[in-house]
Amino acid sequence: MTETLSPQLQAPVYIVGAAMIPMGKHKTSSYAGLGIGPVLDALKGAGVRREEVQAAFVASTYGGMLTGQRILKEVGIGGIPVSNIDNACSGGATAVHQAARAVASGEYDIVLAVGVEKLSQFGGGTLPLVEEDPEVRQGMVMPALYAMRAQRYLHERGGDGTTDLATVSVKARRHGALNPFAQFRTEVTVEEVLDARPVADPLTLFMCCPTGDGAAAVVVVSERVRKRLAAPAIEIVASVLHSGELELGARDMLHPEITFSSARDAYEQAGLGPDDIDAVELHDSFSIAELVYYEALQLCAVGDAGKLLHSGETTFGGSTVVNPSGGLLAKGHPVGASGTAQVVEMYWQLTGQAGDRQVEGARTALTHVTGGGIAGLDHGACTIHIFQTT
Repeated sequence: MTETLSPQLQAPVYIVGAAMIPMGKHKTSSYAGLGIGPVLDALKGAGVRREEVQAAFVASTYGGMLTGQRILKEVGIGGIPVSNIDNACSGGATAVHQAARAVASGEYDIVLAVGVEKLSQFGGGTLPLVEEDPEVRQGMVMPALYAMRAQRYLHERGGDGTTDLATVSVKARRHGALNPFAQFRTEVTVEEVLDARPVADPLTLFMCCPTGDGAAAVVVVSERVRKRLAAPAIEIVASVLHSGELELGARDMLHPEITFSSARDAYEQAGLGPDDIDAVELHDSFSIAELVYYEALQLCAVGDAGKLLHSGETTFGGSTVVNPSGGLLAKGHPVGASGTAQVVEMYWQLTGQAGDRQVEGARTALTHVTGGGIAGLDHGACTIHIFQTT
């Protein structure tokens, strides 16, 4: 595995506006219809006029050609460079990463990053994957992959691991109940999670994120622009994007190398450590993922994920609140939009706009999302951002 660190941002970069729509089933909306509101609301919150936007990066996985142009033309933005991004679940975060790099390089001063997805178009079930992939042809859909991770967790960690899996979902639903943008806003018990319909042993329905529709947008600006705006700002102090490395044969299902290396680079970029992080939005597409990523993000030692979960340190009042939004398990997972929505949540948290789910005193936050299952790779992409109040 390469030890090359991701390059530092060349200049300070800030987020000054952020917005999303409530996640859920928006069956009558088009992709453009989903994206218009967040774009306009983010610009309004930032105090930025549409004609001031110099470039846009727009993520979706199933939106078809020219998704970004289809959205932006409806709000009167045209003529600028628009880059459409597909990085699976990591797409929305990749859009933010590319926007941050474009501003930090000095090429632009004001850039939009947008994520949008409409999964209700498929009518339910697992999402379509690339059929040319040999593992997909053998049935390796996402619930199956994460069930394998969960089985390995139960085998290696012993104890009452099924309770760990259920407790993650209980925490997610408790947080989501406080979030008006979450798809699921009702709390559940450990017993209800364990008794829910089986999906892929040992995962039950409540241990799996819901599919749905959503859109989110952020306004990324240079320091020069930030100084003239009245909107609250947070600084992007680290922005890391890694792709997976080929590893044939058996791999450690509880050691996602792409997240371990991305976290290492992000902390190095920011000059911070895991103990400095007040809030985290991580990729909990299935409950086992939160436990695995506690360790990969260095929130605890390897082997201590269950202990950290049950300590209460990752919920409100704890040292590092994980998924205050309810995460993907409660908020929902509209693939291309999820990474951008994570960033919106952290903008609200660090600027004191998170309402009933506000993490008290939050000054530093991290977002993490992985994307895509490909034979031979841990994941196709991983994007991590670290933010601080200004």
